[in-house]
Amino acid sequence: MPVIEVANLHKRYGDRVAVADVSFRVERGEIFGILGRNGAGKTTTVECLTGLRVPDGGRLSVLGLDPATDGDRLRRRVGVQLQEAALPDKLRVGEAVELYASFYPDPADPVALLDTLGLAEHRRTPFKKLSGGQKQRLSIALALIGNPEIAVLDELTTGLDPQARRDTWRLIEQVRERGVTILLVTHFMAEAEHLCDRLAVIEAGRVVAVDTPAGLVSTVDGEQRLTFRLDGELPEHLLRELPEVTGLTRQHRAITVSGKGNLLNAVVTTLAAHRLTPLDLRVEQSTLDDAFLALTGAPLTDDENGTDR
Repeated sequence: MPVIEVANLHKRYGDRVAVADVSFRVERGEIFGILGRNGAGKTTTVECLTGLRVPDGGRLSVLGLDPATDGDRLRRRVGVQLQEAALPDKLRVGEAVELYASFYPDPADPVALLDTLGLAEHRRTPFKKLSGGQKQRLSIALALIGNPEIAVLDELTTGLDPQARRDTWRLIEQVRERGVTILLVTHFMAEAEHLCDRLAVIEAGRVVAVDTPAGLVSTVDGEQRLTFRLDGELPEHLLRELPEVTGLTRQHRAITVSGKGNLLNAVVTTLAAHRLTPLDLRVEQSTLDDAFLALTGAPLTDDENGTDR
């Protein structure tokens, strides 16, 4: 059985519909991503799943429990790191973890957990003095201290620099290796593609697709693009006449050839026949960004700001 089931979830705030129709299932042991732009309804969805908000319609099941009526039982089995979570400035790392451990009947060892997450040396550091990456590690520790079966991580790497973000990705992968199912909410395309086994793409409060990252990409027209410079001159018609080529453009000395099929081999073979070598050759294919654009009609950018609901 899936550990999370969402069927036709609906939630509104006054006249504004935050979640119109969301349905998906999460299998035990996977990293399942909810991907969408800010304001798409991602956070509202997970707040309903964790019992923090009561839905206006639909059916929810988490580990066989209803979040709206079984909140106390569910919180013992689900760890949550919510968007914009914060602690008192003077609360020390060790104090925070021990406090959270006291909430659970069978918590993880705080010392071992801090060591695993690289926070052992910061045990006496106040929350205010932690870096952004260290605060995110502490958030993960607090989500895991209860030995949860499911960890819900909402926009975990927002505001982190690229290195801290990748360090956090490695931590998430280690958490999954411990047998924890992870529900990851994100609007970072690279994060979704790197971490998630499957994704639900949400747009304007509705799920528009559920698939693996590769499966989503495969729905996009599989056009390829080759960009290169030449060490000599080649009449463009020789490339345009290739059956694999659908387009050719020039920008200064750079040539971009678009096409399908075995485009790379066709172009390189033609160049070699004329004793030409492609320099700085770059091959581009359809990406998750392209799939998101095709599904929603607009690109998702990593620099979007604002609180998601």
